[in-house]
Amino acid sequence: MKKWLFTLVTVIGLLFTSFTPVHANTVSDKIKVGDTAYIDVSVATVWTDPDIARPIDEPALTNPALPWKWTKSMTYEEKLWLVGNLETQALLGMKVTVLDKEGDWVKVAVHGQPTPREEIGYPGWMPAEQLTTNEKFEEFLEKNPFAQVNSPTAWLYDDPKLKKSFMEISFNTRLPIIAETKHTVKVLTPSDEQKWMKKEDVQIYHSVEEIPEPTADDLLKTAYQFMGLPYLWAGTSGFGFDCSGFTHTIYKAHGITIPRDSSVQAVHGTPVAEEDLQPGDLIFFAYDEGKGRVHHVGMYIGNGKMIHSPNTASTVRIDDYRAPGYGEEYAGARRYLK
Repeated sequence: MKKWLFTLVTVIGLLFTSFTPVHANTVSDKIKVGDTAYIDVSVATVWTDPDIARPIDEPALTNPALPWKWTKSMTYEEKLWLVGNLETQALLGMKVTVLDKEGDWVKVAVHGQPTPREEIGYPGWMPAEQLTTNEKFEEFLEKNPFAQVNSPTAWLYDDPKLKKSFMEISFNTRLPIIAETKHTVKVLTPSDEQKWMKKEDVQIYHSVEEIPEPTADDLLKTAYQFMGLPYLWAGTSGFGFDCSGFTHTIYKAHGITIPRDSSVQAVHGTPVAEEDLQPGDLIFFAYDEGKGRVHHVGMYIGNGKMIHSPNTASTVRIDDYRAPGYGEEYAGARRYLK
């Protein structure tokens, strides 16, 4: 029945190419506290406070956002400044609830990023112009199959022949499908009408529940795609990850939602003794020789090694988790696979 309905949706989508989605505004003075809104840029960066961004951060504040231009323009010291000034990131189409507003900035809770700090989702500040209040977008996302980006990044195009690029978007972005051809899918964005994508860049699901339960090999195969990607504090995208953003996003892409922060990831799931470690388990590190606050997480890959996104000076890489600098801070492991 699902396949029959999707075929009907596809045919309708291909026939009615003049479909016009409901108007979606991005005008900051129309965003109100209590609103449900959607991320309207490839990746929105969420800050600890409004108006603390520097001139060099402008590419991360605009609509459209320019994540590569932003991250590649910064020196090590300029990237290091972000530590403690950013909260998290949210991808195109993600749902947020507006908690507060100051001028052109809004405080939001990002749904799908669990934290004890806010029941609705991960809190922080972002420019209102990077949001849209399109009321129909969620309806399409709930009723239609969706395309989930499974490449580190992928392009949206204005045309079905994929000649005119529109926006580069991140791994794990989910957009509702309007139509499908042999090599492409047509998707609906929160405010930019219909765009086309290469089918090879996405996985199609009819619901989140349809995402197959992953094996450890599935998780590791996904994680390996990001080898060499520069670290970004608060990052949760194919443009840059922090340590817990990396593990959270890898699991999320496989249908498993785990907490956003390493300190919270470390107290959920199932405790695992070190001698029982299996690939896919999360390994944690804490101050005071492993007895203090958890500050880092990696994913165990076997043979005493982990894949992780270590720090501002580094990239996603593989290390021996008992090597100096890590081993003395080992603070246990958790399993999120069944």
